[in-house]
Amino acid sequence: MEEIVLGAELREVTGKAVKNLRRSGYVPAVIYGHRTEPVNLQVETRALQQAMREAGGNRLIALHIDGHEARHVLAREVQRDALNHAMLHVDFYEVVMTEKIRAEVPIELIGEAMPVKQGEGLLFQGLDSIEIECLPGDLPPHIQVSIAGLAAVDQAILVRDLQVSEAVKVLTDLDEIVAKIIPLAAEEVEEVAPAAVTPEVELVGKKKLEGEGEEEAQPGAAQAAKPGAAQAAKPGAAQAAKPGAAPAAKPEKTGKPGKPEEK
Repeated sequence: MEEIVLGAELREVTGKAVKNLRRSGYVPAVIYGHRTEPVNLQVETRALQQAMREAGGNRLIALHIDGHEARHVLAREVQRDALNHAMLHVDFYEVVMTEKIRAEVPIELIGEAMPVKQGEGLLFQGLDSIEIECLPGDLPPHIQVSIAGLAAVDQAILVRDLQVSEAVKVLTDLDEIVAKIIPLAAEEVEEVAPAAVTPEVELVGKKKLEGEGEEEAQPGAAQAAKPGAAQAAKPGAAQAAKPGAAPAAKPEKTGKPGKPEEK
């Protein structure tokens, strides 16, 4: 695999002054490592963009500082502008070629599963990367996984099924699902279920029935109200009552005629 080469310069500008550095076409950066003291750098913007497109965060970059011998680094952290996504700062981690490192390697699905092609199922991708441990020189840019072998619904590829070099140790749980064919019916149920509103309709109906029941069960409620309550009622309230509601009320339940004389 072709080596990714990038040039850099030592940087003296720090703090708020780096805004002017960015305007002049450079991105501030730093190089560090467990055997490397942090050093401030500046990298030409276009050259850095090209290197990052090729390397991502899991390919080694041969970094030449002021023309000196290459130092092998990984781009560990890239800070970007929230609006235009322009690179604001890059952290380079210097590796030791004889010491193992841990890294996230992306998974690339290739091929086509027959159930998906025939419209019998859908492809579910459970992982888009896995964590591995290896020497820097053995770090793969990605791991390709063929899904052509998935011939039936519910068939899956697990992490333990991945084919990696003997020099690479997989740290991700071996029973994690990488890819699986799921039935179409399951997907349809998941889409329809959130739209169901039956419980809400039943709740509204229940409240309505309870309100009607209270009016029928308490025919003397109007007499218990304050004298001014009758005037507060809407004129059309009587017409809104059901035709059979009046016969259901019992006359003997009304207030006693002699009640006012007792006061």
